[in-house]
Amino acid sequence: MKRTGLTWAAVALMAAALALGCSPKAAEAKGPVTVASKIDTEGSLLGSMIVALLEDAGFKVVDRVQLGATGVVRKAILAGEIDIYPEYTGNAAFFHDEPDNPVWKDAQAAWARARELDASAGLAWLLPAPANNTWAIAVRGDLASREGLKTMSDLGRYVSGGGFLKLAGSEEFVSSAAALPAFQEAYGFRLRQDQLVALAGGNTAATERAAAEGTDGVNAAMAYGTDGQLAAFGLVVLEDDKGVQPVYEPAPLIRAAVLERYPEIAGVLEPAFSKLSLVALQTLNGMIAVDGRPAREVAREWLKAQGLLR
Repeated sequence: MKRTGLTWAAVALMAAALALGCSPKAAEAKGPVTVASKIDTEGSLLGSMIVALLEDAGFKVVDRVQLGATGVVRKAILAGEIDIYPEYTGNAAFFHDEPDNPVWKDAQAAWARARELDASAGLAWLLPAPANNTWAIAVRGDLASREGLKTMSDLGRYVSGGGFLKLAGSEEFVSSAAALPAFQEAYGFRLRQDQLVALAGGNTAATERAAAEGTDGVNAAMAYGTDGQLAAFGLVVLEDDKGVQPVYEPAPLIRAAVLERYPEIAGVLEPAFSKLSLVALQTLNGMIAVDGRPAREVAREWLKAQGLLR
């Protein structure tokens, strides 16, 4: 009987060990997956969302959000030092030296081309957010409401019909053939020199503040589509309805080997990115850039509100 008792004790110990070390949950442990982002506000927001979603899906995550500028994160993912980070579809044009290809001005075609080009580098683009963070013109909300301005075509008709517009922009935006001159040619309007305020540098916070405050009569500004301060300043981004500017939609860029091992990552991230509209990103970026809230906190709060985090 004593030997039988020892046998049952041994069985019990083995069962306990199996429960602790070889449970279904332990067997399904996933990762680690190293998540990075660029150092800017939106990069921090999107990187934090990816971290939160993967952790919620049971992945062990190495958090390297705010790793560095575009060149830094690109080099890191190509070297296998990171596994995934949010990138902009339009940047693939510069990664592969084809910025003049008209494909970059169409959202769906740009994403498809980015996927095609980066496949040879061992990278995969997941579905992007429907928000274009490219050069844009934003106008004061009161002007947009009064004149019914929603698109750049609306602005062209307004200005060419004698409507008053005074725009603040960087020297590059005002003079570069790809920026304001391209908008003017496509939409049939022309701003005189006295209708332009050229500011040193490319800080859209300065141009947008000038429009919001009406500095020297300014009522329009150079902007980037998802700038966080736009909502806080009461400015409206006008839709580039003729596709003058390249499309820069944010999307998770992942090493193909990692996606092949964990194909469920695409399904984990897609519901969140599909909900990130232009207005949603402007609002969330504003909570970080204007209100000073931590990106991680803003990301998790929004994901929970969308029913995407447990």
